[in-house]
Amino acid sequence: MSGTAGVWRMAALNEAGGWKDRTTVEDMDLAVRASLKGWKFLYIGSVKVKNELPSSFKAYRYQQHRWSCGPANLFRKMIFEIMINKRVTLWKKIHVIYSFFFVRKIVAHIVTFVLYCVVIPATVMVPEVMVPKWGTVYIPAIITLLNAVGTPRSIHLVAFWILFENVMSLHRTKATLIGLFEAQRVNEWVVTEKTGDPSKAKTKAKQHKNLGFKLSERLLTLEICVGLILFICACHDLV
Repeated sequence: MSGTAGVWRMAALNEAGGWKDRTTVEDMDLAVRASLKGWKFLYIGSVKVKNELPSSFKAYRYQQHRWSCGPANLFRKMIFEIMINKRVTLWKKIHVIYSFFFVRKIVAHIVTFVLYCVVIPATVMVPEVMVPKWGTVYIPAIITLLNAVGTPRSIHLVAFWILFENVMSLHRTKATLIGLFEAQRVNEWVVTEKTGDPSKAKTKAKQHKNLGFKLSERLLTLEICVGLILFICACHDLV
């Protein structure tokens, strides 16, 4: 269910309990509650709706924090509600709790961070740490290719995407833990900054052309370069 381009029936909204602001992913909250009530969603791929990406790395980080923290917090709030629901089958309960929430919204972030930012660098910098090829090359490569199949036009960006996602995994893991344990920033809502008018964006870009990268963007570039070096070293040692 897309919060950006979703069309709802009023009956579904009312039966699901209406709009709630208990998490920062209120569209997901409503979609899960409606699904538990028996409503089904229809995806129409032929309909195109204009959307806009975050205008800066800072805006993207805030967006990813909300998208990682919110689902984890929603999982905490809804797990009991899903388990006692009598209108859905046991298989659907398992799918929603395990596949939709636990694996995709929690485990995926933590495993990515531990594998790429802890385990693989450790195998390069600490010779005593040994990890089999299937754990550092084969499984990650298969997962990456399966994700890339859905967007064949962007296949040439896979290498950069892997490095960028690995850098973001620390940020997403932190946000996930904040959501699970309801820490201080759990309900932080920062509207994703957008440039809006393309002509204004170009003018603004020209004005700030000589200011250089912001510190956060420089750190991101540095982390991506370090990640690339570690990945190449790890692959060289494994061959």
